[in-house]
Amino acid sequence: MLNNLRKTRIKKSNKVPLGSLTFDIINHALLGIIALSCILPLIHVLAISFSVSWAAQGGMVYFWPVEFNLESYKYILKNSKFVTALIVSLKRVALGVTVNLFLIILTAFPLSKEEHEFKGRTVYAWFLFITLLFSGGLIPAYMNIRSLGLLDSIWALVLPGAVPVFSVVLLLNFFRQLPKAVEESAHVDGASYWIILWKICVPMSLPAIATIALFSAVAHWNSMFDGIIYMNRTENYPLQTYLQTLITANASSDFISSTPEMAELLRKISDSTLKSAQIFIGALPKILVYPFLQRYFMKGKVIGSVKG
Repeated sequence: MLNNLRKTRIKKSNKVPLGSLTFDIINHALLGIIALSCILPLIHVLAISFSVSWAAQGGMVYFWPVEFNLESYKYILKNSKFVTALIVSLKRVALGVTVNLFLIILTAFPLSKEEHEFKGRTVYAWFLFITLLFSGGLIPAYMNIRSLGLLDSIWALVLPGAVPVFSVVLLLNFFRQLPKAVEESAHVDGASYWIILWKICVPMSLPAIATIALFSAVAHWNSMFDGIIYMNRTENYPLQTYLQTLITANASSDFISSTPEMAELLRKISDSTLKSAQIFIGALPKILVYPFLQRYFMKGKVIGSVKG
């Protein structure tokens, strides 16, 4: 008898309310639609890049390649301009993320302290916050970069955004949530602020730092306009700037010829397939890196760091 009552109670407790079930169905449906709206354009671009010229130009390619071939990718990898722009972007991301993280950590850590611990903290915080609301403008920024002699230099793409204030605010708030007892214990043991920052606070803040690193990498990789402004020579263009100039130009104008080899090549590739292939290659690094940083997006728990 008691077993039957227990089974009945378990069944009732496991029963999902109709309202909750309806919400879950609608929620999953909406999220599925949003996910498809993000991934389907990328699949369409990928399908065009693998298709033959006549199908791509005729609008016959949707989500599956027509007469699958790799000629567009082979031609792109032989294109020195594309490879050079790709290398510039990789250098920019490597330098930019390193500089961003170093300066963000050094800025956020003292600003996370109270006024009695860091005199003038409020003044510095307002100094940074104002830059979120106001900027000097495009012309002063260009004149500043030119006066520093950074035109046509990789540093012209890295230094203007070296301290993103929004990321400083994110990391600042994360530092404030760390247990104070850990830092106090380190002070008692004779640790300096420098050791506390790099040996304790940074390892405990890996989820926030990884998120900021991804934000910084995506911002540097997607940036296009500063390459047009600060670079006078096309060989110094980052990838996104090169793709922007490519989209507004005729991508196949440099290989049009009357030779039979070129005629056969033009049957397989065109402006549409070349542009699609280069756009997909430009997005590929972000697609590959994101899954490895996904696990850091959930806030990590501090386990065993505070002991009685």
